[in-house]
Amino acid sequence: MSRWRPTPRQLAILFAGLWLFGTGEALLVHSGLGNSPWTVLAEGAADQVGVGIGTTTVAISFLLLAIWIPLRQQPGFGTIANAVVIGVAIGITLGFLPHVHGLALRAAEVAVGIGLVAIGSGLYLMTRLGAGPRDGLMLGVHRRTGLSVRLVRTIIESSAVVAGYALGGTVGIGTLAFALGIGPAVQAALGVLTSTPAHEL
Repeated sequence: MSRWRPTPRQLAILFAGLWLFGTGEALLVHSGLGNSPWTVLAEGAADQVGVGIGTTTVAISFLLLAIWIPLRQQPGFGTIANAVVIGVAIGITLGFLPHVHGLALRAAEVAVGIGLVAIGSGLYLMTRLGAGPRDGLMLGVHRRTGLSVRLVRTIIESSAVVAGYALGGTVGIGTLAFALGIGPAVQAALGVLTSTPAHEL
């Protein structure tokens, strides 16, 4: 099965997954309680070099793809779609979300956001059209080390938070919740959505 020749069914699942992923990220941003680790890193890098977060996000994606080379990860149509659809979903979703008051509702946004990112990750990974830059790194390290997806994802996300904070990125309780919760959530989503082992995706 080619990673570059998706079927209509694969495309539908891929774009649904990426859209859910972007919606989840938008909820985290909208909560004001802390962005996901990679957005913290992108923000910190943007502050250091004087460009927009979007620009540093793209640059970080290419750097991560370079790390794929020694890990022998193969990109695909889904890898490229990841960079485009998620950003569009974040922008559109933020435009429709109403202002929320109260810590409880904002905390709920964080919880739902993490859940949607996990489900979105599971959906687009199961299409086997190529992981996004960040998930590809996770799966590559998982394959090479034998460590669980949950542990690898948690280590990578936590490292991004530390680096982003050191560069001046904003960290909040939502960031911590994402870093600690996304690994178990993605592993659970993969377990429900597909019987294929993570290292074969």
